[in-house]
Amino acid sequence: MQVMSNSKRVLIAPLNWGLGHATRCIPIIQALVLHGFEPIIASDGVALKLLRKEFPQLQSFALPSYDIKYAEKGKHFKLKMIWDSPKVLKTIAKERKATKRLVKAHQIEAIISDNRLGVRYKKVPSVFITHQLNVLSGNTTWFSSKAHREVIKKFDVCWVPDVAGKPNLTGKLGHLKKAAFHIEYLGPLSRFQKEALPIKYDVMILLSGPEPQRGMLAKQLLKELKQFRGNVLFVKGKIEAEKCIETLHFKNAKVYVHNYMQSQELQTAINSSEIILCRSGYTTIMDLAKLEKKAFFIPTPGQYEQEYLAQRLHKKGIVPFSTQDKFILNDLNSVQEYSGLASFKQTIDYKRLFLILSSVKENSEPTSTSLST
Repeated sequence: MQVMSNSKRVLIAPLNWGLGHATRCIPIIQALVLHGFEPIIASDGVALKLLRKEFPQLQSFALPSYDIKYAEKGKHFKLKMIWDSPKVLKTIAKERKATKRLVKAHQIEAIISDNRLGVRYKKVPSVFITHQLNVLSGNTTWFSSKAHREVIKKFDVCWVPDVAGKPNLTGKLGHLKKAAFHIEYLGPLSRFQKEALPIKYDVMILLSGPEPQRGMLAKQLLKELKQFRGNVLFVKGKIEAEKCIETLHFKNAKVYVHNYMQSQELQTAINSSEIILCRSGYTTIMDLAKLEKKAFFIPTPGQYEQEYLAQRLHKKGIVPFSTQDKFILNDLNSVQEYSGLASFKQTIDYKRLFLILSSVKENSEPTSTSLST
C-alpha cells in the first residue's frame, strides 16, 4: 500500500483499550490511503504496536497513555474507574498538548480520534469515532453519558460505526432520540472479508482487552479445554515483538496457541472456525457479523457495555453468553440453538465521508444521516 506524496495528512488516533479501537481503524486507514490521503498514526501500548505491524510504511507516534487496568473483581470495576479518573483527566490534557505539537510539526490537516478524548485541535477538522453515545455505568449512566456527550460536542462531527435505523448492533448505546451534535452513521466497520473455507477448528478462542482480566480468562479457558474433544485455535491477543506458536495436546483435544495474529491470518482463521468464543466487545461483534459467524460471549466482568451487548444479543436469540465466573465448557453446546450474527451487507461511501472530513467545519446544524448504501 503506497502513500501518495503531497497528500493531505490525517492524524488517526485510536484509544488503547484492548485492540478493538485500533482494529476498527484499519479499514479507515486503508480507505484514506486509497482516496489519496496520508494517514499518520498516533496511539500507545498494544494498539500502537498492532497498527505499526499492520502499516509499517506509515509514520506513527506515541501518545500519552491512560494506563487503565481493570479491577480483578468485576464488582469493583466502577470504583476503579472513579479512582483512576484524575489520572485520565491529566492524560487528556497531555493528549491535547501532544496533538497540537503533532499538527504543527507534521502539517496535519485533519484529525480522526477513536475515543481519545484529548485528540482534537480547533484549527483543523476533528472527527470523533464512538459507538457509545450513551455510556452505561449502572446507576450513574445519566452522568457518564452526559459527560461523554459534552466531550463529543467539542469535535466537529461524530462518526458512529452502526446503522441509524433498525435492526442495528448497538441498541441504546449508539442511538439518541435527539442529538446536540453532528452524527454520521457509517454502518458497521470491519477489517475482514467473508470467505468460504473448509472448517479446520471446532472452536476458536479469541481474547482481547486490558489486563488483568484478559490473562485471568486465558488461564480459566486453558483449564476447561482439558475436557474438550476436537481442534481448538487459541489466540491470546498479546501483541509482542515476535510471534509465538505452540501446540498443546490434551487427552481428546489439540490446542493451537498463538500470542497474536495479524489481519489476513486472523481473517482466514475465523472463517475456518465453527464457533468463536470471545469477549462481547463491540468491534468483535462487528467483525463476527461481517463474517456471519456463530459465537459464544463471555463479557468482561463489570464492563457494563459488554454485559449489555451480550444480554441484548442473547435475548434476540442471536448469540448465547455466560458470566466469566460461571462459564463451563458444556455451555458451548447451546450455540446451535441461536441464529448467529448476520452481515448488514452494506458499503461505506468513503468518498462522501472524506468530503465531509474536508469541509466539516462548514456544518453548523446538528444532523444525523447514514453513510451506508
